Amino acid sequence: MSEKLAKTCLYVVTRRFNRISSQLYKHPGVSVCSKLNPQSIPVCYLSTTTKMSNKLLNGNLWDTDPELFDLIKKEKERQRSGLEMIASENFTSIPVLQCLSTCLHNKYSEGMPHQRYYGGNEFIDEIEILAQNRSLEAYRLNPEEWGVNVQPYSGSPANFAVYTGVVEPHGRIMGLDLPDGGHLTHGFFTATKKISATSIFFESMPYKVDPSTGLIDYDKLAETAKLFKPKLIIAGMSCYSRCLDYKRFRQIADDNGAYLMADMAHVSGLVAAGVIPSPFEYCDIVTTTTHKTLRGPRAGVIFFRKGVRSVKANGTKVMYDFESRVNQAVFPGLQGGPHNHAIAAIATAMKQATSPEFVEYQRQVIKNAKRLCEGLVSRGYSIATGGTDVHLALVDLRSVGLTGAPGERILELCSIACNKNTVPGDKSALNPSGIRLGTPALTTRGLQEADIDKVVNFIDRALKIAQEITKVSGPKLADFNKTIEENPTFKTKIKNLKEEIETYSRTFLLPGFETY
Repeated sequence: MSEKLAKTCLYVVTRRFNRISSQLYKHPGVSVCSKLNPQSIPVCYLSTTTKMSNKLLNGNLWDTDPELFDLIKKEKERQRSGLEMIASENFTSIPVLQCLSTCLHNKYSEGMPHQRYYGGNEFIDEIEILAQNRSLEAYRLNPEEWGVNVQPYSGSPANFAVYTGVVEPHGRIMGLDLPDGGHLTHGFFTATKKISATSIFFESMPYKVDPSTGLIDYDKLAETAKLFKPKLIIAGMSCYSRCLDYKRFRQIADDNGAYLMADMAHVSGLVAAGVIPSPFEYCDIVTTTTHKTLRGPRAGVIFFRKGVRSVKANGTKVMYDFESRVNQAVFPGLQGGPHNHAIAAIATAMKQATSPEFVEYQRQVIKNAKRLCEGLVSRGYSIATGGTDVHLALVDLRSVGLTGAPGERILELCSIACNKNTVPGDKSALNPSGIRLGTPALTTRGLQEADIDKVVNFIDRALKIAQEITKVSGPKLADFNKTIEENPTFKTKIKNLKEEIETYSRTFLLPGFETY
């Protein structure tokens, strides 16, 4: 190919790509990288590209699959128009979304960096090592004392990998009971059924909160651990609004010769920012998701101690052996090839987590959560544990004659997303008495304390409508929904409040939306 022809191909393809890029910016629901730099395109590829006419490979989503693209646009608009208050959700950044839509998605890289089962991974290795290093830096960890695996697909696989590698099948674990604020993967089971795979393949014993205070009963945990003799104790939660006492957990674990694992999935962003106590001082292993408060991609990370664990009386050093056990449990034990685009997104999310702006964001998350609790309490609602130290509030709706399902439903109909949740004293996770509300996503959009006051007002008005409906329908959700459909007055009240909330929500920016 002559130099003149090559330059012509370069010009044509660059013009075509930048036209596509400019169109992408007009479509909500799609995130793309910056416009193409002509100097970055190999000439040998350009000539081939200009000849390709395969629309399936080179077409735009809105042309090749307009039905799906329309649904994506609708979801983007729902996120912009509603108030997202699910405590485990957040709006990630454009750099994270850009990583998730790169060519890294195309590459298989089974194994660890420099120990792959496929060739062509020299740059994938660099990206994964970068993600590992940044993960350690984000939590201020010494690489000689801590190792990290960034390959878990999410938090649940990360937890299961730890149990598989460290506890081993039918080993004993103890985690906070699901109805008391724990997570499914901490070993949840009922009197009649083993619900989570962690309770199927491992022997689990839950610890509980004090029903009167909603706080973890550490004395009872210590007593039960002496009887059960777990191999691993899990300090973690899914809906618990107070900071965990990792020092007390460590003492209980040591008294029973158990490992201590923290599942900080919900609070990892707060830990990275240093605004709540860190589990790393006391724990042997720490797992986390990278979305939620950390505001990264949907993925998981496992941190594990390295080096000397203890020294025997004769001077022999006992070393931690977590690294090989955890890594082998992740792959080949439980997963196939890692998702390299997600690992790249972890790398950039961890970089953001070390910025002053991120620290200020996490401070505001907690300020907003505290203001949310104060506002709801002032309107007669009961908050489990009496308040919050973190990013969420657990609202006990029994204080206003409601339960979780109709509470969640009325808020959803009014464009406020939350989830029904058990509260201390509940007997069944299928019929919870409360709702869980979180502030990370709202804070990402720029809401501050005065804005939270308005949100509290919206929530209160919606729940008062629910109270009116239940007086007619009774407690069952099916009857609740049927009453709404058959009663024009209720439908009108919901419609008017929904429109007011959506008008308010649209005044706040949504990351990625305002650039189109």
